[in-house]
Amino acid sequence: MLTEYTIYKTMQQKLLHPANFHVRMISNTLSTSTMFKFYNQYIFPPILNQVMQTPSLMDARRELLLAVHGDVLEIGFGTGINLPFYSGIDTLYALEPSPHVLKLAESRFSQANFEIRHLQTGAEAIPLATASISNIISTWTMCSIPQIQQALTEIHRVLSDDGTFHFIEHVLSDQANIQRWQNRFNPIQKKLADGCNLNRNIEQLILDAGFEFVEKRYFNAQGIPTIGHRMLLGRVKKR
Repeated sequence: MLTEYTIYKTMQQKLLHPANFHVRMISNTLSTSTMFKFYNQYIFPPILNQVMQTPSLMDARRELLLAVHGDVLEIGFGTGINLPFYSGIDTLYALEPSPHVLKLAESRFSQANFEIRHLQTGAEAIPLATASISNIISTWTMCSIPQIQQALTEIHRVLSDDGTFHFIEHVLSDQANIQRWQNRFNPIQKKLADGCNLNRNIEQLILDAGFEFVEKRYFNAQGIPTIGHRMLLGRVKKR
């Protein structure tokens, strides 16, 4: 989860640093499509890694994950920021489609005292058996899954009948004036943040996918611009 202002400021700091002179030189010679590919593979992942460690977001991760145990599937493993907050789990299935993002997680693997199995694929087709996982995790991932309805159908399929889907996501604002800005900036946001949507109604998507809430808490995350600071922490089960 990133807002276009956060991305711009972080990217500006990185690109102006003398160590990244070669990046600026390369950018002058690439086509727009090639530049976006280069950006998504080599520039965006470290920016994402930095922004997603905002203290208020780390506090929310801790709240969501400390009670999780057993075998776990994490949707959008990313750079492995959640690893320190897992305790008492046996196996973590780390689903992450991007090898460039996953590479940034390598330094964190040593923190884990449990088995990690990588699933390099998207959430729209999860290569696990039906009703095989008791805990599924998603932290700031549903905003950027291209076919979100299909992904939630797959999460519903893989989750055991008595299992729990735990998630945190930035969501459509409850204020009309902020919603207008979210809708206006969403096309830019998707370009700059690798498909991230500012204006998804996550609660409704979850309900439409056949889940029911056992815990639901909205909050505004400190340190995140207003256009994207409304969050939903939820735990749901199959209806």
